[in-house]
Amino acid sequence: MTFVDGLRCRECGRAYPAEALHVCDFCFGPLEVAYDYDAVAAVITRERIEAGPRSIWRYADLLPVADAAPVDLGAGFTPLVRADRLAAELGLGELWIKDDTANPTGSFKDRVVSVALTKARQLGFKVAACASTGNLANSVAAHAARAGMESVVLIPSNLESAKIVMTAVYGGRVVAVDGTYDDVNRLCAELTSERPGWAFANVNIRTYYAEGSKTLAFEVAEQLGWRAPDHVVVPIGSGSQLTKVAKGFGELRRVGLLHDTHTVRISGAQATGCAPVATAFAEGADVIRPVKPDTIAKSLAIGNPADGWYALDVIRSSGGSCAAVTDDEIRAGIGLLARTEGIFAETAGGVTIATLAKLAASGAIRPDERVVALVTGHGLKTAEALAGTVAPTVTIAPTLEAFNAAGILDETVAGPPS
Repeated sequence: MTFVDGLRCRECGRAYPAEALHVCDFCFGPLEVAYDYDAVAAVITRERIEAGPRSIWRYADLLPVADAAPVDLGAGFTPLVRADRLAAELGLGELWIKDDTANPTGSFKDRVVSVALTKARQLGFKVAACASTGNLANSVAAHAARAGMESVVLIPSNLESAKIVMTAVYGGRVVAVDGTYDDVNRLCAELTSERPGWAFANVNIRTYYAEGSKTLAFEVAEQLGWRAPDHVVVPIGSGSQLTKVAKGFGELRRVGLLHDTHTVRISGAQATGCAPVATAFAEGADVIRPVKPDTIAKSLAIGNPADGWYALDVIRSSGGSCAAVTDDEIRAGIGLLARTEGIFAETAGGVTIATLAKLAASGAIRPDERVVALVTGHGLKTAEALAGTVAPTVTIAPTLEAFNAAGILDETVAGPPS
């Protein structure tokens, strides 16, 4: 069963049925799924969740679609890794990495797409589509293949080659557009009226799609023993993930699943080459000024973020912070996470880790806080961003003499175990 009451405008509060709608007819504000939380609280328990599948669908009571056989590749329940070595380098106390590189197509987008295409199928759509900076295209193509749906994804033509290959291999149509993501997204918005039978995950089905990001908060809390962290660092592209993570923790409190009731501080992370939210935060502004992206973090290269203002509001109201980092800092963040914790993040993860370091150094993140950093995609997707910065330590002849002459490790390190 589903506990959805319908849709509600985030601006004027007008109610709508739970259909393929995403914009208010009255004020043009974005729509959001509304739930009967009293009904949820009457049935949901920690035990009920823990007995469910090891995927996002264990939280079906707090998702906008009920289906005995959802469109599911096994998204969710990814590792929450205690990051003591990274914490020590940054001067932090308790630090955890939510490692969404372990999702089926290597990013958190599997969470939102599983929800979106399950709802799209229920609404009778036969074609799955999206505008994407890469990870969403991968996931839509894969889930559509699983569901037996046609797929059409539109991407900027300068996308990383690995993401293009990973999308095309699933057999759908991949349309490369000469322009930025914002150009691609605008085209998809126009196509929703031209192709009414297509479910655009992040346009006409966006209201449901966005709800999948809440499962990050649900899993973090469950993996921490049904306790909320003090502080979460979230990368910002459209801003939707950040707002839904905050919503997820709020819902757990509202239905009585948490042992504690404190508000989680939410901080945002952006690249300086595309930092409209971080800029507004730094300037104390209430308006998000669109920018033209220029960054290696292409999955976050959204110059006019749809949920930018809402993300800014969550950051401020929760007592969080927001910062931007350079491309060199992004690369350093990728390397720092890899060498301390053995996790290879894509450039968006480098943004998160570099911002985490910057906020820790400034005191915006405190050593006495339980902190969770979201790493949302696998580094193999953006390996070309590290070209020229990583290489073999040394090249030698295939002889023992050559190896020993290279001085790979000091004898005190390389000797037999004590």
